[in-house]
Amino acid sequence: MKLVFLLSSLLVLSTLVQAQTAAAPAPAVEVIQVKEPAHDFGKIPQGRPASYSFEIMNTGKEPLVLDNVQVSCGCTTPQWSKDPIAPGGTAKVTVGYNAYAEGYFEKTITLQYNKGQTKMLVIKGTVYKAPPAPAPENASVKLLKQINQ
Repeated sequence: MKLVFLLSSLLVLSTLVQAQTAAAPAPAVEVIQVKEPAHDFGKIPQGRPASYSFEIMNTGKEPLVLDNVQVSCGCTTPQWSKDPIAPGGTAKVTVGYNAYAEGYFEKTITLQYNKGQTKMLVIKGTVYKAPPAPAPENASVKLLKQINQ
């Protein structure tokens, strides 16, 4: 019985020692830097599209390739170049927002690059209901125009 206990203890101990010597994989180095990873549009009139260009920089030693840019809803449209970004180079990812729905919004943009790495960007703001008609003509301005003629 003692022999069985001793052998099983040695087996467990050797497994633990071997598990601790295995090297953990190195974390992936982020090679993309975004000047401003979140943009607040502030207040946007309803029905007027808004856009913003995020500036990204390749901080790695190899060319950076944006494989895909995904947005969190159909009201947001991204545009980007498929060309590789050289080390130290910059590029722009332009994101348009529809501004159809009234109220606060916050949308995410996911950059997928170098076959599997990701970076999140955010746009946010508040869409307000615009007046239905233009402001009435100012009678004082009309009078001044007649005097100056």
